[in-house]
Amino acid sequence: MTTDHAPVSCGLMRRIAAMLYDAVLLYAVLFAATVLVLPFSHGRAIHTGNIPYTLYLLSCCYVYFAWQWTRFGQTLGMRAWRLRIIDARGRVPAWGAATLRFLLSLPSLFCFGLGLLWSLFDPQRLTFHDRYSRTCLIYDGRTAPA
Repeated sequence: MTTDHAPVSCGLMRRIAAMLYDAVLLYAVLFAATVLVLPFSHGRAIHTGNIPYTLYLLSCCYVYFAWQWTRFGQTLGMRAWRLRIIDARGRVPAWGAATLRFLLSLPSLFCFGLGLLWSLFDPQRLTFHDRYSRTCLIYDGRTAPA
């Protein structure tokens, strides 16, 4: 995205709204991913704490986010809320930046959302995972909703 001024990170509420939208879509993806592995468990329930299964679902989450970030610059939830992710050069992030962003977003979210709240005190309104992956989630009012 090329503009005459530096892009401004989106607000926290818009970011959370897109996350909730993506959570619903991700739930469907993880449901389908589970259906794919049920034949390997002979149709029995997969027990809580199964490390290979947990890693499998985590990798599905990674592919869901990183593929969309690197290909389109936004997930479907981000598209609905007119958000776009860019790197330091204003382009869609490369796989390395997307991977780092995904990995940093895990503790950012699971430590009581402190990584998101970081944006309330950051001068550029960046979250913890934005700042350290050198990416930025911006509002792009020009993006047509789905």
